[in-house]
Amino acid sequence: MSIIQISTAFNIDLEFELASFHKRLLAYMIDFILLIAYLVSMKYVLYNGFSITLHDNIGLDILVISLPMLFYSLLTELWMNGQTIGKKLMSIRVISLDGGEATMGQYVLRWITKFFEWPFLFGYMVFSESALYAYVIITGFLGIGVIICILVTKKGQRLGDIAAGTVIVDSKSELSIADTVFMDIRDQDYKVMFPEVMRLSDGDINTIKSVLTQSQKRKNEDLCYRVEAKVKEVLNIQSTLSPSAFLEKLLEDYNYLATKE
Repeated sequence: MSIIQISTAFNIDLEFELASFHKRLLAYMIDFILLIAYLVSMKYVLYNGFSITLHDNIGLDILVISLPMLFYSLLTELWMNGQTIGKKLMSIRVISLDGGEATMGQYVLRWITKFFEWPFLFGYMVFSESALYAYVIITGFLGIGVIICILVTKKGQRLGDIAAGTVIVDSKSELSIADTVFMDIRDQDYKVMFPEVMRLSDGDINTIKSVLTQSQKRKNEDLCYRVEAKVKEVLNIQSTLSPSAFLEKLLEDYNYLATKE
């Protein structure tokens, strides 16, 4: 089990279990198979079911087949909290190197660096079958470079992760982060105790949630105490709540106020 330590904005080191290489490879293969299945089925529906030709309907082909395939990894990671379908099935996810959920900008950077896969997604559309085979070979060859990068970097990062400041961790690990910072605050009479919490960034909120999660799983209240002191100093607030209760209340206040904006 490979463990990495991530330094947060509150100068707290959090521990995460890196996703094993075989899980990452299997997740990629699952996603790849899903894309191929989508490609084949949609081609059949368009050109057999509706009896149309590619030559006269290239725009439709791009809209219905190419674009969904192109944006698949980006959109699924955005919508599924750092997971594609393959990653979810293999219980791994993308997180930011600050210990929280990755931002949209980070997901976009990871996606852009998969540019070497893009010719495959479009090559079949216009060019010959032999060109498709050539694209597959080129994509596979460049994929070897990705594998080497993952194996030699300390945190198992590919170039996209390095550029975006992200890492892939095991989401089933007892050291992994909780799925989301959001809480369902339905109480109509809910009383906000710390409105100053809205001065914290999304990254700070994600870090607080990560600290709380690891503090509970490791039974280490000291993690909460150190973050509590830093937050009180930054927001200039006081509280008689215990460190963990204080951080929990901050998250509740944040969720309540965020839904009211």
